[in-house]
Amino acid sequence: MAGQEAKNDQGRLAEVAGLERDRALLGRASTAERVADILRDRITEGYFPPGARLSEESIGGALGVSRNTLREAFRLLTRERLLVHELNRGVFVRVVTVEDLDDIYRVRTLVECAAVRGLGQGPYDARVKDAVAAIEAAVRAGEVASGEREWQDLSTANIRFHQGIVALAGSPRTDDLMRGVLAELRLVFHVMADPRRFHAPYLTRNRQIVEALQAGDATEAERLLHSYLEDSRVQLSGAYARHIAEE
Repeated sequence: MAGQEAKNDQGRLAEVAGLERDRALLGRASTAERVADILRDRITEGYFPPGARLSEESIGGALGVSRNTLREAFRLLTRERLLVHELNRGVFVRVVTVEDLDDIYRVRTLVECAAVRGLGQGPYDARVKDAVAAIEAAVRAGEVASGEREWQDLSTANIRFHQGIVALAGSPRTDDLMRGVLAELRLVFHVMADPRRFHAPYLTRNRQIVEALQAGDATEAERLLHSYLEDSRVQLSGAYARHIAEE
């Protein structure tokens, strides 16, 4: 019995030692994730436009992180399809293809419409009401931006509107998924010359969707959203294809 207990103690010590060795890796991973969050936001804001090369030296120096941490952050964003590594050239912000854009909309339609459909008919609980209030706030922000002719702010408000739609599902995993998908979509908008053209016409439709949600009519909200996304896909895909052909 004593021998077995000693053997168990040795096993536990070995497990602890293994975890202690992993602690350094966990610290680096956590830092890399935070760096990835910062870079994702900057890419989404257009600070690093599509096709831009990301300098390890300048970014690492600015953020005060090691090259290994930065490279891990690059790998995380590459898996999200925001960056691409080119052999012997470096890391670049990805340039989305027309096929990518169609696939982005396919995912958006599946996820966003399902989030609305899953609500059923109202009245809704406090969590959903809070989510709808956030969606309405995004619509109001878009209306203000449009009135002030701040088209990039309008684009940001529109993205927040769709993030709010996804948040109706109450799923952190879905929120994370769509954060990457919508960030990838922003790569397309950053190379289009007229953001007003692609966002302003949809303000009225955003308002109609949120009003249907406020009325507890998920069926009507989903119908409006599905039509909205398909019209947006057709318009943006066509314009983006022409833009690429002209380059």
